[in-house]
Amino acid sequence: TINTALLLSSAVTVTFAHHALRSAHRGRTIAFMWVTILLGASFLCVQSFEYYHAYTEMNLKLTSGVYGSTFFMATGFHGFHVIIGTIFLAICLWRVYLGHFKPQQHLGFEFAAWYWHFVDVVWLFLFAFVYVTFG
Repeated sequence: TINTALLLSSAVTVTFAHHALRSAHRGRTIAFMWVTILLGASFLCVQSFEYYHAYTEMNLKLTSGVYGSTFFMATGFHGFHVIIGTIFLAICLWRVYLGHFKPQQHLGFEFAAWYWHFVDVVWLFLFAFVYVTFG
């Protein structure tokens, strides 16, 4: 549930960053991008803690049957995409600092935001399937 809140919050902040960029508010764009990146990194930290707890205290492993393999493969694959998205957003942030994006010309930022929203939506399905339905 914590990770769901983190990713949904990051969807809001990347949207705010996009609106700030379109309105030529560079400072707000940078601030919201930083918050989005930190939320993505926080998601990964919580997921790492969850993996440690599941493995050491709950004895849940890839070899624990269908649930164990599904849990680690699905959430791990998603976590990998969060890493890619966070890197993508960090590169966009760097490009904002360099002044590469303009209010009418920021396709790279658009792609990063779309990717981030896709990662968010996939998490909602994973959360419902892995945690709510079978957890």
